[in-house]
Amino acid sequence: MTVGSDGEPLWLRLGAHPGPTGTAFAVWAPNARSVTVFGEFDDWDGSTHAMQPGSDGVWTAVVDEARAGMAYKYRIVGADGQVRDKADPVAREAGLPPETASIIAPPSSFRWTDDRWQASRPLRNPATEPMSIYEVHLGSWRTGLGYRAAALELADYVAELGFTHVQLMPVTEHPYGGSWGYQVSSYFACSGRWGSADDLRFFVDHLHSRGIAVILDWVPAHFPKDPFALGEFDGTPLYEHADPLRREQPDWGTYAFNLGRPEVRDFLVASAVYWCTEFHLDGLRVDAVASMLYLDYSRGDGQWRPNARGTNENDEAVDFLRTLNDTVHTVCPGALMIAEESTAWPGVTTATGHGGLGFDFKWNLGWMHDLLSFVSRPPDRRAEVQEHVAFSLTHATAENYVLPISHDEVVHGKGTLITRIPDGCDRPAHVRLTLAFQWAHPGKKLLFMGQEFGQEHEWADDRGLDWERRDDGIALAAGDLARLHAALPAMHRMDGDARGFDWLDARDLRNTVIGFLRRSDEHARTEGELVACVFNFSDRDLYGYRLGFPVRGVWREILNTAATEYGGHGIGNLGQIVAVDEPSHGRPYSATITLPAASAVFFTPAR
Repeated sequence: MTVGSDGEPLWLRLGAHPGPTGTAFAVWAPNARSVTVFGEFDDWDGSTHAMQPGSDGVWTAVVDEARAGMAYKYRIVGADGQVRDKADPVAREAGLPPETASIIAPPSSFRWTDDRWQASRPLRNPATEPMSIYEVHLGSWRTGLGYRAAALELADYVAELGFTHVQLMPVTEHPYGGSWGYQVSSYFACSGRWGSADDLRFFVDHLHSRGIAVILDWVPAHFPKDPFALGEFDGTPLYEHADPLRREQPDWGTYAFNLGRPEVRDFLVASAVYWCTEFHLDGLRVDAVASMLYLDYSRGDGQWRPNARGTNENDEAVDFLRTLNDTVHTVCPGALMIAEESTAWPGVTTATGHGGLGFDFKWNLGWMHDLLSFVSRPPDRRAEVQEHVAFSLTHATAENYVLPISHDEVVHGKGTLITRIPDGCDRPAHVRLTLAFQWAHPGKKLLFMGQEFGQEHEWADDRGLDWERRDDGIALAAGDLARLHAALPAMHRMDGDARGFDWLDARDLRNTVIGFLRRSDEHARTEGELVACVFNFSDRDLYGYRLGFPVRGVWREILNTAATEYGGHGIGNLGQIVAVDEPSHGRPYSATITLPAASAVFFTPAR
């Protein structure tokens, strides 16, 4: 269904399309006994506009009285004889919840101004470029803002912060706000909670004008059971599995898409392409990939059926994801595909031609769990799990990773980044330290809104951030980290290459110190091309701390999270250290440095 013989995409062949003499409707319901379209144009009569079936299972009708802006539904007499009133799966506009009807969308009148951005995007190499992603829930970043107003305020804020990307939690229409957008009912319509489709286009266009890329969270794994939505669409399990062992996602009480059905795969691939082409999005973060890949995901014994090889891999999902990624990369050059995949599935970011799934990046959820568990412990007990943090560094280039501290980590009683730090600690200092470790660690960065300034209340979708309690020191440190990450090649160019990282020390459990090098290439020895990152996770200032260095001479201190401008105590190295001819830690040179408590210091050669 994705593209017809004339090259027309699915969203132009199905759905509602107004013209000068009426509106053409088309809906896929291959097992229906009859379909009528009804709405505001016939006072919701439901009996006057019968649709005609086609050999491909698509029902069509032209309604002279139907005009753009009118609400409508399909009344479907299913294969089971039951009557169901359904929203249009390919509607490009939907009623504002709790309304459930679709809306006849007018043609877009938006005029894009991002031609240069679009032309340059395919020429970039995201693997070697800086990427600091600011994750946003649009309804609660600042309450009361629509797409247009949010674009203006958010662009200013993110640009000042030094981040390169904004990632929107789902703005595809969803009936229940408390799902945060992860239970989608309209895969081609943006949520009317914040404005129109052209308003969303303005949002993307304006952020592009400020040099900020936009990624959308997109949910192809499952969909809600609301009666008006996709479930049992034509009286049969059409979009969902007919097999009861595969029909539902038990974690969320939703239907799982039947990824083995060609039309369903086409529907989802078309949705992904639609958002990237019609809204100029720079990528998609694909939600809940693990739930698609494993037949036994969240299922106990007797609740799942192995594949033909007797294993738990969902071959249909693997094939779908490869097709999805290849299609988006072909049709939308330069668009990123990012997997939220929570297991050790091999080759998530390996090209499909080499047997992988074909994503550009994968969330490193193991890194996130280990780091947050580490900093949540009292400082004198962190040494017990320090090897877990070191493990993530040793395996930092197994895939092309995004390092996420996301919305999932600030809900459901988990607290926030700052409240995870134990009582009695200098919490702002430990947050600055944690953010410094994130930005120094190989991989791209993602931070959920509010964590950049020490948000104390858990996030709630119906409440704005605690702007009045913003910690300006944490915010300034977060911005400086993002700017250093972008400015210094050592901090981003070899994120996915093991040669861009080397240990200084990972074994100092007595002092809970971790140190490593970041390089722009394996031979880097100069300013900005080589950076030493040292972290003191204890609550003690360490003076005269000797550490091995690979280059002799002066190293400038380019960042110290204990600086007074960040709210720290100002303890440091007076701007520089000197590496002398005294071997240490397997290096030919060494320096004695000051490591403030709960702080990070970065150095680069002064040449």
